[in-house]
Amino acid sequence: MRKVLIANRGEIAVRIARAARELGIATVAVYSEADKNAVHRKVADEAIHIGPAPAGASYLSVPALLEAIKESGADGVHPGYGFLSENADFAEAVAAAGVTWIGPDAAAIRQMGDKVAARASAQAAGVPTVPGSDGEVHDLTEALAVAEVTGYPLAIKAGAGGGGRGIRVVQEESELAGAISTAQAEARAAFGSGAVYIERFVPRARHIEVQVFGDGERAVHLGVRDCSMQRRRQKVVEEAGDIDVPAEILAEMAGASVRLARSVAYTGAGTVEYLYDEERAEFYFIEMNTRIQVEHPVTEMVYGRDLVAEQLKVASGMPLSFTQEELVPRGHAIEVRINAENAANGFIPSPGRITRFEVPAGPFVRVDSGFVANSVVSPYYDSMIGKVIVWAEDRDRAIARLDRALRELTVEGVVTTAPFVKAIIDTDEFRKSNYHTTWLEGWMAEQERLGHGVCDG
Repeated sequence: MRKVLIANRGEIAVRIARAARELGIATVAVYSEADKNAVHRKVADEAIHIGPAPAGASYLSVPALLEAIKESGADGVHPGYGFLSENADFAEAVAAAGVTWIGPDAAAIRQMGDKVAARASAQAAGVPTVPGSDGEVHDLTEALAVAEVTGYPLAIKAGAGGGGRGIRVVQEESELAGAISTAQAEARAAFGSGAVYIERFVPRARHIEVQVFGDGERAVHLGVRDCSMQRRRQKVVEEAGDIDVPAEILAEMAGASVRLARSVAYTGAGTVEYLYDEERAEFYFIEMNTRIQVEHPVTEMVYGRDLVAEQLKVASGMPLSFTQEELVPRGHAIEVRINAENAANGFIPSPGRITRFEVPAGPFVRVDSGFVANSVVSPYYDSMIGKVIVWAEDRDRAIARLDRALRELTVEGVVTTAPFVKAIIDTDEFRKSNYHTTWLEGWMAEQERLGHGVCDG
């Protein structure tokens, strides 16, 4: 592979460009009108304009991207995460153009990236799944029939979704009709498919995910990540290393994940996500993401492996550069997402020009971002402006390092969630790993009841 077109923007586009450059591979950025001065455009060797600001006319436009591939002469396409990264039709179109898709092939994306089909594959492989619909739910009549079995609360999820997006929690029957139509409309707008399915909602679960990697012949795992700190199903803090879940449960999750990957001769990076019910000591498969994850850096820090570089090598036809026995975790890593949002005012987006941007440094501190001072945060896209990642020998020291790093982070011109994140890591519950997927919203409600701001702790 000699030239890769990066079909994405922001920090992941910068991350891919860096990995490619270290491997001697040229890169092509694509950008919308809103991103004409974006960092990801400048770090690539070439850049091609693909359309106006709305994602549907640019980053989600298959014709625009195929034209950019043709114009650039790229022989590889890295989709990053989000946008078209799990769109099998796009992967197929890229391959049909004689260009390498950096990720699993279209068949594997359809089988595992489609959340409805993935549930069936997991069940066939003997992996426990959350009780719910057998496939896509088309209307209220079908939804009511499923709810009769699962009970309430239940979750409506986008079949093509991921990253916590496209999920609606329904507490009672009267909410179901509106939630179904809203979830279908949101799924269609975000992922290009209105397909949704239903699962029982487990309110006090831990969200644990397993990083897998395959080369079509072998598949391995790179441990687990705890992504239980969530607000409205969006991950806020992610950890790898010393996860407070019984070792035998984690080993079962890892084994099940590798079996799934092997069942489809998986190629590239993937993540198998589970809910862990601490009260029942049971885990359930929820979905597989057939692409690199936002939180992949914590795995990289704990295992000392460059997962994006590995994607590029495997897509070039090389075998996995490591065996399962060579993958030995060390220490603990934590990542926090920094969004341009006002936590003190309902998390409303805070687009605009960043007038000052100073990031933390020092040993074992990493910042992945697609922004610098004078960058403009666009209202058209995801509000995340960066990720702060730290590593240390154990979890307590990693928390201390993260505390120090967040104190050094300075962003002016837009409001960010950095104070909110700092307040979270200061809580006793976080420091004791005593939290689950709905804990954060309960904590926020309690802060409001006490008259505290959510940024105060």
